[in-house]
Amino acid sequence: MPIKQFNTLVAGALFWAAHPALAQQRAGQPAAAAVITAQEFAARRDALAARVENGVIVAFGGRSLVHDFGTFFQLPSFHYLTNYDEPDGAMVMVVRAKKATGTLFITRLNERTAFYYGQRSDTAASVARYGLPARSFAALNAVVDSLSKSDLPFYMMTDVEDLDFASADSVTRGQLFKTAFAATHPSVSVRDVLPLVLELRAKKSAAELALLKQAVEISSEGHRAAMLTADPMHEYELRASIEYTFTKMGAERPAYGSIVGSGINGTQLHYMKDTDPVKAGDVVVIDAAAEFHGYAADITRTIPVSGKYSPEQKQLYQLVRDAQDIAERNSKPGMRASVAQDSSVVVRARGLAALGLIESVDATFDPPWPVDCARQPGACQQSNLWMIHGISHGLGLAVHDPVQASFGERTYQIGDAFTIEPGIYVSTRALDALKDTPKNRAFIAAVRAKVLKYQNIGVRIEDDYIITDKGLERISLVPREIPEIEALMLQRRRIVP
Repeated sequence: MPIKQFNTLVAGALFWAAHPALAQQRAGQPAAAAVITAQEFAARRDALAARVENGVIVAFGGRSLVHDFGTFFQLPSFHYLTNYDEPDGAMVMVVRAKKATGTLFITRLNERTAFYYGQRSDTAASVARYGLPARSFAALNAVVDSLSKSDLPFYMMTDVEDLDFASADSVTRGQLFKTAFAATHPSVSVRDVLPLVLELRAKKSAAELALLKQAVEISSEGHRAAMLTADPMHEYELRASIEYTFTKMGAERPAYGSIVGSGINGTQLHYMKDTDPVKAGDVVVIDAAAEFHGYAADITRTIPVSGKYSPEQKQLYQLVRDAQDIAERNSKPGMRASVAQDSSVVVRARGLAALGLIESVDATFDPPWPVDCARQPGACQQSNLWMIHGISHGLGLAVHDPVQASFGERTYQIGDAFTIEPGIYVSTRALDALKDTPKNRAFIAAVRAKVLKYQNIGVRIEDDYIITDKGLERISLVPREIPEIEALMLQRRRIVP
């Protein structure tokens, strides 16, 4: 056996020896799911009541789908407070002196419709199932109208599908209810309670972390399946391997649209068509993860189609990996999240300068998007053209979940769950997007030859982490070092059709 081949096999064996728990997961199902108890859901409502002190809280869940082509999934914050995962529900909490009484308002289906979609929970079973009494949704307006005379302040919880797109999701049931309520009760001021709920969601309980770990284990196996897919011809073959594994291991759905971008597609951050051919010599950026019992993982790997990285791909990959490593070292309890981000930028900027992809670490350009360079000088550095996104976000009931480092002192604390995901994306397409200015012309002239050398190489490495009393723990144990990935991909040649 050639020495190089032997070394890659040894590297793969060492990875699995170092991670026995993941090795045991490879062929099996995940362990029994952790359970979030009724007592924990009640404690969440109590914690919210303690922050509100006095008031009426009105929260809406998600609505029934308007088609038969998907499964209903509850809005994260409504699930967080109620555990009610059926459509067309609401909750009202009346808080006095930090003590709350809550009521669910639920919508039953008629018997004929129930033959199609199944019967929903009834009011009689609500206390036993959710720890909350229930009434018909039809009674909601009258109850809220009566409470408006109580002199308690009113709070409504924003019910958007995804916080990343909150400004575009303005015609929700809750928003319409709030508008109608304000029109008929002009003397009652209404505040948004969602920011308080997000602060509570930021600190994950032991049960939440256990569910998140299971989502990450499933997602890790999906990435391993992609690395073992023999001779893929199209991006969707890799996606099929990943998502089949998610389903086989018990995930309800992908946590987000799976990104499988080969070649130039890997330089597009949210490429989700996954339809193009994959070509030998290219790398594929695979950003895909599973949702398990409501909790979302988020993992990215960049793998070579041929099973081995080219020298140029290795250079960019190792640069991103080094940036991830420094961010890990700066993501400990009590450390500010901005330190991880900034140190990752410094490592990548120095590397890009050494490769000739920018004129110098501090060199600037005129960005093609609106930015105030005086107030955000980093956004106008040339390095930002090749690494335009941040490196971290929280994980939990949403793939971009709140994290404690986003509040208060902005430091990581026990109970945080988050990603670290630096990236570099090189393509002449980025140069072509620059507006014609003297500074940009000089920049393009200085780097174009090097850009062509690294043309259409996108690299992102993303892992999932939690903060415990022992410090930072990486929970996405899927190969990420170059020798590990090449060793694992060498095994795919043994697959016999």
